[in-house]
Parts: sequence; structure tokens; C-alpha cells
Amino acid sequence: MTRTTDTRDDPARRARRWRKRIHAFRSETSTAALVTVGTMTVALVASLVGFLLASPFTALPVALFLLAAGVGWVRYQGLTARVLTFAMTIATVLILLLITVYITVESIPVIRYETTTVFGVPVPGLRLFTETRWDAVAEPIRYSMVPMIHGTVMVTTIATAVAAPLGVAAALFLSEIAPGAVREVVKPGVEILAGIPSIVYGFIGFTILSPWASEQFRTTGQGSYLFVGIVVGLMALPTVVSVAEDALSSVPESMKSGSLAMGTTDWQTMTSITIPAAFSGVSAAVLLGVGRAIGETMAATVMLRGVPQLTEPLYNVFYGQETLTSLIANNYGNAHGLQMDALFLAGVILFITVLAISIGSQYIEWRMHRKLGGEV
Repeated sequence: MTRTTDTRDDPARRARRWRKRIHAFRSETSTAALVTVGTMTVALVASLVGFLLASPFTALPVALFLLAAGVGWVRYQGLTARVLTFAMTIATVLILLLITVYITVESIPVIRYETTTVFGVPVPGLRLFTETRWDAVAEPIRYSMVPMIHGTVMVTTIATAVAAPLGVAAALFLSEIAPGAVREVVKPGVEILAGIPSIVYGFIGFTILSPWASEQFRTTGQGSYLFVGIVVGLMALPTVVSVAEDALSSVPESMKSGSLAMGTTDWQTMTSITIPAAFSGVSAAVLLGVGRAIGETMAATVMLRGVPQLTEPLYNVFYGQETLTSLIANNYGNAHGLQMDALFLAGVILFITVLAISIGSQYIEWRMHRKLGGEV
């Protein structure tokens, strides 16, 4: 049996192909352009190194890079644009990588501090998720993340229950039902809502919703997961509506017309053709809304009590204590030592959560492409 080899995976052939491309690029590009691009590259790398080393001379390579980029833009605009876009892409990846490494490294001390033993084997950080005590003052000092994770889950769940059905329904109305004149007015209005600062939503919730809830439900003090979740859900609503409406509008008109030609009603076409075909985009819209709910800081900080402890019982939504984001906002100014490291750990948990949501949305999109016969 003869085994065929895919030449695209042959490292030698790939290397020869790249050498040909580099040779063609050098032969087609003037020496002055190569010098300009090389100066930009060296200056950019030097700027990055100087930034990482906190050098006082970092401004010099930055100035050199800007000068070379200006000359290149005037004389070799196409080549300079390619180099700049490539450099910005690399810079984005590097910034994300540096942030990830930094917050992870800063959280290591508190992970070591909260080490506990299971069957004689020390497990770093286990006590962070098995105990419920957060106290940076009184002994024993503990930095449990359980109360904040619980609060984040409560707020996110309620916000998703508000934003997902309302957002998808509004997107379906704008995409399939609303007249053109109504759509032209409503959609920009919905997108404007996304530009309102979160502190405004939080202030409205604190001054109107929280006092009303405290009086109506006879709670002690203000702050409840229920109304924080509602406010955050309303904040996430514009994102869900906008992204879901774009996804629904991108469904080919031929699919809808074919369904209607078979004798189905508009509602049957929407539920059996439009929504399934745009499911990946709709689910991405909902996940983006969930990400907004998880990462919301100011509204939760303003409306919650700021007490790092669990509610009793756990499903009690009429009291609100603390979330991961509000923990960081309430404590970063006065925190030091292990308490600051614990705040970095809260950031790591948020980062991992949002990363998991992003991977989940990509997986859903991949499954839908596969189901609809697209390229995998």
C-alpha cells in the first residue's frame, strides 16, 4: 500500500516556498523601502524592550518609529500600511499575552498561601474554593473566592434571563416584522443605549430600584442580586439586540422565500428557517451579553452591599453582597500584600470565565457550520 504525502505539510517544501516569497519580495522592493521598513521594525522592537525594562529612553525608539512610519507612509504607502497592520496585530497579541502573564504571576502568592492538604498531598489554592471566609484583617486571614463567585453567578444568571429572551425577541422583530421606517428609528436608538455609561445605570438602580425594593420586600438595607441582575441585563440588552439582528438579517432571502412558497406562515418560517440558520450568530450575541454581565463593575459596585459573604439561603436573590468585579473596585485602592494578590486572582477567574465563554461561542459556530454543510 502506497502512502501519499501532503506536500503542504512537508517542512522542506514549506521552507523553500517561504524562501521564494522572501526573494521575490526583496527583488520587487527598492533598497530605500527596505531600509525604511527595517528601521520601523527595529525601532518598534526596541520600543517594546524599553517598555518592558521601564527604560527612560523608550521615547527615543518610539520617536524613530513614528518618523520612519511617516516617511514610509509618504513614499511607500502600500508597503508601510502592510507593515503597520501586521505590527498592530502582533502588538495586540503581545499585549493580551503580557496582561495574562502579569495577572497570573501576581496571583501566585495568594494561591500558595491558601494551600491545603488533601490525603497528605498539598493542593495550592484549594482553600480559596472550599472555604467561604474572606477577612484581610482578623485572624485567621482568609481570601476565599466562593462568596464573590456566587454573587457573580447570581447576577449573571438573572441578567442573562433578562437580556437573552428580550434581546432575541427584539432582534427578531427588527429583522423580520418591523416596517423599514420603524427599524430605521428603533435600531439606532437601541445602539445608543449601549453608549450610556454603566455608572448611570448603577446610579438609577441605587436611587430608584434599590429603595423601592427595600421597601416592598422589607429587606434590611439596600442591594439585591435580583435588581442588580435586572439592571445589568438591561445594560447587556443593546449588545444582544444589535448582534442578533445582524445575524438574523444575514440569512439569505432565498431560504425564507422558499419556505413561504411551501405554504408556511411567517412565524413558522422564522422559527424553522431564520432562527436555526442564524443560531450561531444569535448564540454569539447572547454570549456577548453574558460576557458584559460577568465583567460589569460599576453598576454592581454601586448597588451591592460590598460584603464578601454568602447570602442565606444561597438562592436568596433579595440580598446582594459582592461580585468579583465589585470586589476589585471596592478594595484595590487600599489593598496591599496578599490582599492585592487576591484581587489579581479575582481578575484571573474573570479572565478564564470570559475565555471559556468565547471558546464556547466559537464551538457553537463550528457546529452550526458543520450542520449546515459549511467548511469546517
